[in-house]
Amino acid sequence: MKFKMQDKQNQLIERISIKHLIVGIDIAQQFHVARAVNFRGIVIGDPLTFENNEDGFARLIQWINHLKALKGLDITIVGMEPTGHYWVNLSKWLYERNIEVVTVNPHLVKYCSKVWINRRRIQYEMPYQ
Repeated sequence: MKFKMQDKQNQLIERISIKHLIVGIDIAQQFHVARAVNFRGIVIGDPLTFENNEDGFARLIQWINHLKALKGLDITIVGMEPTGHYWVNLSKWLYERNIEVVTVNPHLVKYCSKVWINRRRIQYEMPYQ
C-alpha cells in the first residue's frame, strides 16, 4: 500500500486542536518575522520582528508566552521554511526548549500562495457566484 503525501498532511492537520498556538516564521539572514494564528487560522496579535541571535530568540519566546496567556492556549507549534542555513540555530534553540518545530516545503508555500491569490482575485471579480 502506497502512502500518499496528502495522508501525511491530513495527519499533521488533525493533530492541531483548539489549545494550539501556531506560529509561522519567515526566515531571513539577520531578522526573522513571526506571525501567530489559532487552530482556525485566525490571526492572534501583531507580527514580531526579531534578530537571528539568542536575544532575538528570547524575545520570540516572550511573545509566544504572552499570546498563549492572552488566549488561554497551552501548546505551540512553530513552522518555518528551511531557508539556507539561517533557520538551523532557531530550530535547535526552540527544540531545546521543548517547542515543536516543523519545516514547510518552500515550493508548497509558493504554490499555496498562488492558489490563495487567484482565489481572492476570482472572488473579487465575481462576487455573486
